[in-house]
Amino acid sequence: MDDMMMQAQETFINESLDLLQEMETSLNLLSDQPDDEELINSVFRAAHTIKGSAGLFGFDAIVAFTHKVENVLDEVRAGEVKIDDGLIAVLLECRDHIEAMIEAIGADADPALSAVSDRLVKALLKQAHGEEGAVEAKPDAVKADTPATYQAQVGREESRSVENDQWHISLRFGEDVLRNGMDPLSFLRYLASLGEVTNVATTVDAMPAAAEMDAESCYLGMEITFNGDVEKQALMDVFDFVAEDSLVNVMPPNSKISEYAQLLEALIESRGNNARIGDLLIEVGALTQRELDQALAYQAGCTDDTAKKPLGEVLVDQHAVHQSTINAALGKQKKIQERRTQENRSIRVDAGRLDQLINLVGELVIAGAGSGLRAQQLGDETLLESMSLVSRLVEEIRDRSLRLRMVPIGETFSRFNRVVRDVAKELDKSITLVIDGAETELDKSVVEKIGDPLTHLVRNAIDHGLESPQQRLAAGKPEKGTVRLNAYHDSGNIVLEVSDDGAGIDPDKVLAKAIANGLVSANQKLSRPEILRLILEAGLTTKETVSDLSGRGVGMDVVKKNVEALRGSIEVESELGQGTSIRIRLPLTLSIIDGFLVGVGRASYVIPLDSVVECIEHGKEAEVVREHGGDYISLRGDVLPFLDLRQLFDEQPREGARENIVVVQCSGQKAGLVVDELMGEYQTVIKPLNQIFAKLSGISGSTILGSGEVAMILDVGALVGKAEQRTLLLS
Repeated sequence: MDDMMMQAQETFINESLDLLQEMETSLNLLSDQPDDEELINSVFRAAHTIKGSAGLFGFDAIVAFTHKVENVLDEVRAGEVKIDDGLIAVLLECRDHIEAMIEAIGADADPALSAVSDRLVKALLKQAHGEEGAVEAKPDAVKADTPATYQAQVGREESRSVENDQWHISLRFGEDVLRNGMDPLSFLRYLASLGEVTNVATTVDAMPAAAEMDAESCYLGMEITFNGDVEKQALMDVFDFVAEDSLVNVMPPNSKISEYAQLLEALIESRGNNARIGDLLIEVGALTQRELDQALAYQAGCTDDTAKKPLGEVLVDQHAVHQSTINAALGKQKKIQERRTQENRSIRVDAGRLDQLINLVGELVIAGAGSGLRAQQLGDETLLESMSLVSRLVEEIRDRSLRLRMVPIGETFSRFNRVVRDVAKELDKSITLVIDGAETELDKSVVEKIGDPLTHLVRNAIDHGLESPQQRLAAGKPEKGTVRLNAYHDSGNIVLEVSDDGAGIDPDKVLAKAIANGLVSANQKLSRPEILRLILEAGLTTKETVSDLSGRGVGMDVVKKNVEALRGSIEVESELGQGTSIRIRLPLTLSIIDGFLVGVGRASYVIPLDSVVECIEHGKEAEVVREHGGDYISLRGDVLPFLDLRQLFDEQPREGARENIVVVQCSGQKAGLVVDELMGEYQTVIKPLNQIFAKLSGISGSTILGSGEVAMILDVGALVGKAEQRTLLLS
């Protein structure tokens, strides 16, 4: 396989997976909106487009199975089959199977996939028609007992119009066909191998008088009616050896015409550009290259511009394409042209290339910082001005590069419709999933890694959090429980929240279980938030029985480890009888951030700029309060705890340094950090810590300064939590 074909195949796979995701989203929404025609059409278009595209590559197994799915969906569109939860469940299985077949492209044939196809087709037809092994209805074939011979005028619309559900082939052999060793009947025999030739009518319009006949010349013409599930190109290929000297026109059945129109719509929508009509018709199989070339040649032969017809009209006049197909293509193309100026054009970029770009931008940031430092040391005004311009450009490049990797969280959230649906069915619970903040964007690398933790949280909310319908009714709650997914930005972080309106978490029960498991001692004093966070520890579960879903005490531990690996944190809130909220706080990006550089002793530290509220001089702008051994500042009437970073990190204070307090904020809580020097804003390239420093408290990463020195990046959330903990212990 050449590189171009491999690239085209890869594009097909990627686009098909996108369509399958769209298909799943629409199917999940159909549960609550079974009469939504647009959702039904969306599912149908996805299946239809995949089938058509698979046919172009010869993936017959995908085409055959998807065709069965498409037929049932077409019946749903026509109102012949009612959409319900049972049918949606089977269609979701079919969607998963199509994905499995697409992902298996290029691998050895798997008999198991064929067996699954057969099983799902039976299940689908049974669900749709209510009978085991129900078969699809086929259009009635128009049969003729014997071939009829009749006069037909070449080019007459009456002989070429398509008023039935079968293919119509108009064939006029060239005079030299017999001389070239071709047997006209062999083409009919080959055609019959592709489907059913239901009618053949011979034409004698080209037959000369007997005295003028040449025994070696062919004067035969045929009007053929054909029934078969094939593409137009396949029928044209039958007559490929005589196409140069003969006239071959293939008109699709009415059903095929509608398929072309639907496929054209999907194709043009996906492209979003001003594609040429001829190329589009070829790509969907409504037109062959030979027919297009003939039409273009006819256009080029018209010397009078006033008499020159548009390509669409020429194709219709030559009976290559039905007028309705042309109308569908032209209408959709016009809509695209009208909004083309308003839409952003997009291209697919390999994720690896994007990662390389971000890494190079990070190195550029470090190099720029080093050059800027050198310019300051030299004190050259011209050089400083140039470096200032370079810094602004680097910052702009950084921001734009990072935005390339930002994707909405909504696509990830939408996948949980399926999770909620399946788990609710397994547990016999009635649940509504509410999604907020779907438009919130975060780094693609974060999105890829957060899916698994969110799955654990959603499943736990359904299994642990929400009561059974009977219990909810007894408690005065609606029978149907609610699970809510929410995303929003807060202080330079993104917060992902999974909440429910269930029974809530009993802190006494959690604490008793933790003591029994040896996670805490019986005399240890813990605040309510600390007790609730114990559910994140390995081996702790409040469920008495183990099920397929939960009860082993490992799910939340996995969530905690995955979130911490992303430099994130978890907050747990719960009220008995009202529900539970678990918030995951993550950095917007794992690569580059804006930081605030501070000096503590002889070391430098970076505070994420989005967490910085203000900077004040220690002991002047804020009153220092030391009561009961605690450290507080009174800032304009607000009492805030503070940490002395010199004591925390065992740094010696700088001689003559003026102490400052940096007020930081996280999760709505504020605290002060005492530092020796305020060194200003700094573009920070985040470097992960070695595994041996993974559990270092208050540090989330490192960076390289322009001087080549290493500076630690502070974990503001951990430091604020530490300050709050001291406050609680000393109050």
